[in-house]
Amino acid sequence: MTTFERIENLRKQQGISQGKLEKELGFSNGSISKWKNSMPTSERLQKVADYFCVTTNYLLTGNEELQQKKALSLKDEHDIEEILRQTEEQLLSQEGLMFDGKPASPEAIESILSAMRIGMEMAKVKNKEKYTPKKYKRD
Repeated sequence: MTTFERIENLRKQQGISQGKLEKELGFSNGSISKWKNSMPTSERLQKVADYFCVTTNYLLTGNEELQQKKALSLKDEHDIEEILRQTEEQLLSQEGLMFDGKPASPEAIESILSAMRIGMEMAKVKNKEKYTPKKYKRD
């Protein structure tokens, strides 16, 4: 199996189109398709590896023992950041928002968002453990 085929498998397992993957990684359209016949640069390979929470060695060799196990993928982190950004906008736009019996300060809102981040990260990890089919687990 080639590097391109391993990337395709990872992409399909997560239900991500090639175009969306290229866009999220900042690559031009069709750049991943070119990897069928040529090797990507080490920087681009690292971006793909980070996105899918695997090592570059796994992408190059397919050796599953070399896979890296990270709690959250780059996509998960982006999703959490987007939710927190939207929540922050809503909190800042509300009048009369109280925290601990006093009008919410920017520091109080930051405390709320920090607690939310921790909770969302923990929930993502738990859900991955619970709902990822065995054939896709990297243990």
